[in-house]
Amino acid sequence: MSDLQIQKVQAGSRYRYVVLAMLILVYTLNFLDRQILGILAKPIKEEFGLTDGQFGLMSGLAFALLYTTLAIPIAWLADRFSRVWIMTAALTLWSGFTALCGFTGGFSQLFLARMGVGIGEAGGVAPAYSMLADYFPKSQRARALAAYAFGIPLGTAAGALVGGLLAVHFGWRTAFIAVGAVGVLLAPVFRLVVRDPRRGGADMAAGDTTTVQAPAAPLGQVVGVLARKPSFWLLSFGAASSSVCGYGVALWLPSFFMRSLGLTLRETAWYYSGIAFFGGLLGIWLGGVVADRLGAKSKAGYPLTPAVAFLISVPCFLLAMNSGSLVGGLGGPMGSNWAALALAFAIFLIPTGLNLAWLGPITAAVQHLAPAPMRTTASALFLLINNLLGIAVGTYYFGLVSDLLKPVFGQESLRWSIYTGMGFYLVAALLFFLASRRLARDWVD
Repeated sequence: MSDLQIQKVQAGSRYRYVVLAMLILVYTLNFLDRQILGILAKPIKEEFGLTDGQFGLMSGLAFALLYTTLAIPIAWLADRFSRVWIMTAALTLWSGFTALCGFTGGFSQLFLARMGVGIGEAGGVAPAYSMLADYFPKSQRARALAAYAFGIPLGTAAGALVGGLLAVHFGWRTAFIAVGAVGVLLAPVFRLVVRDPRRGGADMAAGDTTTVQAPAAPLGQVVGVLARKPSFWLLSFGAASSSVCGYGVALWLPSFFMRSLGLTLRETAWYYSGIAFFGGLLGIWLGGVVADRLGAKSKAGYPLTPAVAFLISVPCFLLAMNSGSLVGGLGGPMGSNWAALALAFAIFLIPTGLNLAWLGPITAAVQHLAPAPMRTTASALFLLINNLLGIAVGTYYFGLVSDLLKPVFGQESLRWSIYTGMGFYLVAALLFFLASRRLARDWVD
């Protein structure tokens, strides 16, 4: 396909939404495979005899170690070669290793299999960010990236519901095998449907078919450009701080529901999937829409939107965890406490949405901190910081603190562990506020 034809495809409003839908589907599987461990924590821990700390280490470090480090060289390749082929290979690889998790026989084997999932998923996100920035104009970019981030609540909800119900009826191993097989089957379909867009095409003036695409920049040059921009570091570490709590809560909240609310595995699958689905979708979309509107007036609107959201979400989350005391207490089977559980569900929707509102605005802002030929690598560097701290630290932190607090709080140690983690959201709000004061000077049009 010629450059002119590619540019016409990019300009076609219908096709860009087909691409967006495919990317959302792949991202849904990305998070499904990543987050399914949360709902399967109890049966896996019981079979392998793991502590909370060990499970958190396997869930975080095993995945994040290669996921974050390999994302940089893969992004370097994606800035030079077909992003679609790279994502196709990545989807096949991480799905295959997810299925392999179902055949493991102990902690060490499952740890290695999760490392394999991380290797595959290293090629799944940064190329997608870059392609969306090349399909959608600046005025729609935050919303497009927010829509792409729908894969997070969709994948989290599907992981909880599908993984939990499969585990109840067929065992946790079958859950891994089934969801992995779906990804392997989707990979060739993705390759056939999605076309790699012209880099920077959406930034060109309408009707401009003469602009020459700049060559991809060396990694050192990209690092040099970003290193001189304080807003990049503030956005990256702000996102990482929120992800410490975000990933940690996503992994451990199902266990909290079973331990502190007295839900069964089946009940938790339905309960948590509903919270993740409805709260996540609403929060992500509103974050993108609000940021696009505020960002049109001032670049500061992109980081200020999630900063305010985090400040509101912390008290809401604490209230949700204790809402049972308002109607007589929680604990025991779901049916005997339906009023308390319904109230908790409604309140949990608020912080679940607000805590994901940063995804569209911040990823859109990062796309504007580097020229088009550097976008994939810039995204990968952002994700390196965000995920290395968010995944590796977040999931382990809550498990470790739960183990440390167990002699004092017993069965409720996980509740108190989650309480302490709320401070990371406050740190994120502060860093995003500081980024808002610098972002306009670092912005690349």
